[in-house]
Amino acid sequence: MEQEAPVDGKAEVPFSAEAYAAEAMAADMDPWIVFDSRRTPRSEFDAWLESNRPSHVYRFGDEEGGVSRVGWIAVVGPNHCPSTGDVMALQDSWDKLLASSRPVTFQTVKELALNHGVLSGKWLMHLDSGFKVDHAWACVARAALDGKISMVKASPYNPKAEGKQVICAYNQNFADEGEIVQLDSFIRAAGVKCPLSYKPDVYTYLGIYRNNRWKLCPTIYESKFDLECVPRRSHIINKVTNLEVT
Repeated sequence: MEQEAPVDGKAEVPFSAEAYAAEAMAADMDPWIVFDSRRTPRSEFDAWLESNRPSHVYRFGDEEGGVSRVGWIAVVGPNHCPSTGDVMALQDSWDKLLASSRPVTFQTVKELALNHGVLSGKWLMHLDSGFKVDHAWACVARAALDGKISMVKASPYNPKAEGKQVICAYNQNFADEGEIVQLDSFIRAAGVKCPLSYKPDVYTYLGIYRNNRWKLCPTIYESKFDLECVPRRSHIINKVTNLEVT
């Protein structure tokens, strides 16, 4: 899962990037609960949202009760276009890069992503389980339903995740800074005030999580909402350049 939290609760043992990647792959492969606004009548959304609050959906289900495991809860917007990138070719090129003497940097990874069209990315919201995650989820889920956000997904409740859950809001092109800033503005306009961090999907596909051996920061932007500023706005930092974007 994108929250990159230790699953065993033992903070003294650093969780490896490989372990985070394995958790993410397991969640992606398990069944998802999806409201696809391209196919499902809008009139059904409120009941679906109420029935699938992230804090009430359990990651590992209930075998005795016949409830299956859930990888993610997602809302697909009416204008969502699935990524057309070639992930297999990307991973082949990654293996060749690792076998070469070239350094692994943000720029070399970005080059691979551009070459193979793997350009999508997401703002991550890490929130406490319960009201906070359910409220933020309702905000961004409605924004996706209204076509403001391409797709959003939330992690179900995981008793091993130390009371934290994550919400991801997607855009098409992590190389387009204007697009990333606009997505932040839609999230803020929906009512979400918590800090955000932005991760390109190429990092997810290549297993670049916290504590990775290349010492790459797993996110490339961070956004903090300024409640004191009038009008209120986000302060977004490009973590690659350390420059303020907004």
